[in-house]
Amino acid sequence: MSKIDKMSILGVRSFGIEDKDKQVIAFFSPLTVLVGPNGAGKTDAHETDVRAQIKLLFTDVNGEKVSIQRSMSCTQKAKNNTFKTTMKVSLSSKCGELDREMISSLGVSKPVLNNVIFCHQEESNWPLSEGKALKDKFDSIFAATKYIKALETMRQLRLKQSVTVKECQVELRYLKDNKEKAQQIRETVAKKEAQLMASKDSIQHIDGQIEPLENRLIEIDTKLGKVLRLDNDIRLLESRKKQMEQDNKELLETMEQVFQGSDQELQDVYQNHQRTVKDKERRLADCQKELERAGRECQRLNRVKADLLVEQGRLQLEADRQMQCIKTRDTQVRSLSSYLEMEGYDRSPFTALQLESFHRHVTQRLEQEKETFSQAMADLQEKEQQKQQSIDEMRDKKTGLERTVELKRDMQGKKQQELRSIRADLQRLEGSSTRLQELDNELTKAEHDLQSAVQSSNVEELKVEVEELQKEKSELDRTQRQLDQEMQTLNVHTTARTQMEMLKKDKLDKEEQIRKIKSRHNEDLVTLLGHFPNKRELEDWLYSKSKEINGTRDRLAKLNKDLASNEQNKSHTAAELRKKEQQLTSDEEKFFNVCGSQDLEQDLGKLQEDLEKASKQRAMLAGATAVYTQFISQLTEEREPCCPVCQRTFPSESDLQDVINDMQSKLRLVPDKLKNTEQDLKRKERKRDEMMALRPVRQSIVQVQEKELPELRNRLQTVNRDIERLKADVEKQETLLSRLMSEEDTAKSCLQDISLMDRYMMDLREVERKIAQQAAKLHGVDLNRTIQQVSQEKQETQHKLDTISSKMDLKRNLIQSQQDQIQMLKSEVNERKAEKLQLSSDMQKQQQLEEQCVEFTTEIQALTRDIREAKEQLAPLTAALEKLQQEKQSLMELKKQKQEEGREKVEHHSFVNPVSVCTRVSLTLNTIDGLSQKESELQETTTQLHEAEKQKEKINKEMGNIRQDIDTQKVQERLLQDNLTLRKREEELREVVAKHEALLKDIGNMQVLQLRQERRDVERKLEDLKKNRSIALGRQKGFEDEILHHRKELREDQYDKAEERYKNKMITMRTTELVINDLNLYYKALDQTIMKFHSMKMDEINKIIRDLWRSTYRGQDIEYVEIRSDVDENASAGVKRRVYNYRVVMVKGDTALDMRGRCSAGQKVLASLIIRLALAETFCLNCGILALDEPTTNLDRENIESLALALVDIIKSRSRQRNFQLLIITHDEDFVELLGRSSYIEHFYRIRKNQDQNSEIAKCSISSLSEQP
Repeated sequence: MSKIDKMSILGVRSFGIEDKDKQVIAFFSPLTVLVGPNGAGKTDAHETDVRAQIKLLFTDVNGEKVSIQRSMSCTQKAKNNTFKTTMKVSLSSKCGELDREMISSLGVSKPVLNNVIFCHQEESNWPLSEGKALKDKFDSIFAATKYIKALETMRQLRLKQSVTVKECQVELRYLKDNKEKAQQIRETVAKKEAQLMASKDSIQHIDGQIEPLENRLIEIDTKLGKVLRLDNDIRLLESRKKQMEQDNKELLETMEQVFQGSDQELQDVYQNHQRTVKDKERRLADCQKELERAGRECQRLNRVKADLLVEQGRLQLEADRQMQCIKTRDTQVRSLSSYLEMEGYDRSPFTALQLESFHRHVTQRLEQEKETFSQAMADLQEKEQQKQQSIDEMRDKKTGLERTVELKRDMQGKKQQELRSIRADLQRLEGSSTRLQELDNELTKAEHDLQSAVQSSNVEELKVEVEELQKEKSELDRTQRQLDQEMQTLNVHTTARTQMEMLKKDKLDKEEQIRKIKSRHNEDLVTLLGHFPNKRELEDWLYSKSKEINGTRDRLAKLNKDLASNEQNKSHTAAELRKKEQQLTSDEEKFFNVCGSQDLEQDLGKLQEDLEKASKQRAMLAGATAVYTQFISQLTEEREPCCPVCQRTFPSESDLQDVINDMQSKLRLVPDKLKNTEQDLKRKERKRDEMMALRPVRQSIVQVQEKELPELRNRLQTVNRDIERLKADVEKQETLLSRLMSEEDTAKSCLQDISLMDRYMMDLREVERKIAQQAAKLHGVDLNRTIQQVSQEKQETQHKLDTISSKMDLKRNLIQSQQDQIQMLKSEVNERKAEKLQLSSDMQKQQQLEEQCVEFTTEIQALTRDIREAKEQLAPLTAALEKLQQEKQSLMELKKQKQEEGREKVEHHSFVNPVSVCTRVSLTLNTIDGLSQKESELQETTTQLHEAEKQKEKINKEMGNIRQDIDTQKVQERLLQDNLTLRKREEELREVVAKHEALLKDIGNMQVLQLRQERRDVERKLEDLKKNRSIALGRQKGFEDEILHHRKELREDQYDKAEERYKNKMITMRTTELVINDLNLYYKALDQTIMKFHSMKMDEINKIIRDLWRSTYRGQDIEYVEIRSDVDENASAGVKRRVYNYRVVMVKGDTALDMRGRCSAGQKVLASLIIRLALAETFCLNCGILALDEPTTNLDRENIESLALALVDIIKSRSRQRNFQLLIITHDEDFVELLGRSSYIEHFYRIRKNQDQNSEIAKCSISSLSEQP
């Protein structure tokens, strides 16, 4: 059971918001009491829906500790306060999960938690609330709603399943018909497939006869084709011969001269001529090369000439620039000599000697600077190289040490790997002695098994049996061959017999089909026609029946038309009647709303009298204003006023003033009264107008009631009588039409089969004629032994052969199995022996492995030591290397600095360059003298170019002569080629003539006429066989079409998987019926269980209430109270729904009265408290917590004492429960003292406010109550 352990409160109402103000309550068991004056914050200590922070530690139903926390915040703004939780939304999934978790952890439902265990003082009297609220709370406590919904769901599901069963029954009727029809079609397909197989066998036999004839025809066609090819070759050769003769003739006509010598002489002449032509062509090529050389020489001389012209122009330009350079040089020399403090260079122009001297002095100064700079850079470079050499040596040494460490690590790893391998071998060899013993045992066992297998083997006997079976098989093979010969002999008459058998089968099929059709439709057709008709009789009957149906349909259409007209008339009349009734009701309502009665004239008269009175009243009030005003003025203006009505004087001034005041007050009331009177007058006038307007409405009401409504009702009754008569006639005609159409449909459904039967009868007569023809063909043939008999014997012999072969295979497999087993056992023995030898060898190596282990261990230790020493040497080397690299870097920076300084000095002395340029300019003045030399060279080049062009022209002339000679030789060469061609064609013509004569000889040896005659005979035989085959194929096509038709029909939706659908639907219906039965059982069981649970709980609750009331209540007017649950069974829609209505009654003797509204405040509080205690006793099995907030409210002292004693008794009876907790919140310290007299409470919590007006919780001893004065 769950219980609460501890709770902390911070910032709730009057509780402080600082951490020091946090109040903690540790709950006692079985009783915890919180005492304090009103407003101290007692109720806050058990409310959870508060503002600030509350933490609660409790024990759930599983005995585990659970802690929850609720945090809130309230922000003070300018005009109002804003409250929010610390979460971003007011209700999140976390809040919902927390509520569910609390309900699950406490082990009670939410209604019990809110209405029984923790119930606020303001809601503690809910058991005596009004009926609907009380019913909702009890239904939620009993959880009745969800059980009622469960019953309704089961009922709806049952109804739905019942509808499914009805649908399944309807579908099953159609599915059964489809299943039977599909089975019938399958039988027809099987029969047609058998006929198709027989037809295929016949075609196969014909194909066997056709194949050799076709092969012979192919041979003949091959020979005739060869003859045709020879004939074509002869014709081609003749044509070629004529063409060749024609070509030779044409060639002779074009030739100017025919060579008279031999072929060899002609060939020699032709070759000599070709050599001459080649020499000419070679000379032509040489001339071409010389021409190209001459051309290149001309081009070269042209380029030289152009270069000389360009050089001549350049030298002329240089001469012009020379004078400008000399001027610039002199200026620079003067400036530079002044900068370098050199004397003798103040005046220009300068001689060449002066310039040379100046250049020499400047160059010396520049060389001196460069030499100084080079020496400094050489020193720095040498130091840098020394540092680099030291760094390289240090780096090499470090690299060597690192490489040594790496190599030794690799060696160490390899040694360790080998050591692990050796240790693994040693570990494996530790159990080798045991394994060796095991191997001895296994080897002994394997040898024993091998010996047993050899002894139990019967391989030789099996081999003898196999030989005997082989002999028997040879005998059966011989028998089989004899049967094959007999079958071949019988196949001579296969075609005729097959046709005879097929025709007989076809006859039986036709007769069976006719019989089935007659048996299927005999009853229906005899009933309809009186006899079994043929197709013509049935068609005539259908024609007459169709005419009768059409007539009936016409009569029915006329009746339906009349019925529709009357129905429409009825609808129109009924609509008009409803319209009149609605109009009457509307007019009566309008009339009643205005008049209030049915007597319009009387009401109108009364209203007219009221109008007259109101008019008089308005006139009087309208005149009263003037009268009262005149009276007041007279009384105030005259010296001795008197009464304006009676003319009497007033005894005193006060009386006069009273009269004036009275008139003024009445005058002030006149406008309001006048306004009210006018409004009343207008309202009555409007009502009079409305009533005057109702006079036509009254007349309309009288007209409708007395005349129109009775006429419409009479018309409606007449139309209804006509409709009933027409419906009866329509039903009669529809019945007749249904019967006629049923008979017509029955006859039409038979018509197709009758037509098919007529066709079957015609086919039957044709088959009988063919059977007679085949019987005539087979007359005199002895067919006592049929092919089927021989085939049956062959099958039996083949079956015996298969059986013997199976036995032989079985024996051979058994022999092989035994041999394999013996071989396997031998292999196992050998493996064990080999393993034993290997193990013995390994054990001999154990000492060697142990030595290797010690050796590797020593080497690994040495390598580890070397690696450690190398690492120790690496550290100082690394530091020294870094130091050297830093020194080198410093030298490089110094070198860079020196280089920069030297570069600046060299640039500063770069004045030497322009001087040297000017010096060069002065030294090139001799180029002006070379200008005349270039002109002479140009003249010489022009002369050479002229000579080269003459040589080129000479070569061109020689090449023209050579080309002309070559053309002449080509003509002679063509003549020689024509003579060679003529000699070659004549040789080919002789070869063609010889081949033509050989082909004529070959074609004469072939018997062409005999081959063609044989081909005609073979074609005639083939045509007859193919004709028979076509007939058989046509029959086979018919069978295939019928099979395809039936199979297509089977693939239709109604027949495809018809049996499976029928079975599935039947299963569905049966299982659904079982489901319905189960739902009925479950519905009744759950309904009875709910009734029993409710009755049992109510009895238990009322017993507890009765006991608690009698032990608590001290009055004599009520013996006990109890909760009555009245059952309200509403049978709407045929469904009984049980609804409980709850009320609390008080009983005295045999009289029971509802407590609500009949009891005092104290009785109300006590009854509600006792009912909560009873509900907690009944429904809080997993939660022993109950909180009572101000239970003594409105109770007198006697009942307070009895309540305390009753609570003590409850605590006493429940104290045995470890998790029982009763929380009492009260301000009545006397009540607490009464509770403290028991042994179940030693301490209580007192809640009061401190000096900061913050609530504080203090734990006090129960004895402190008695000590207070």
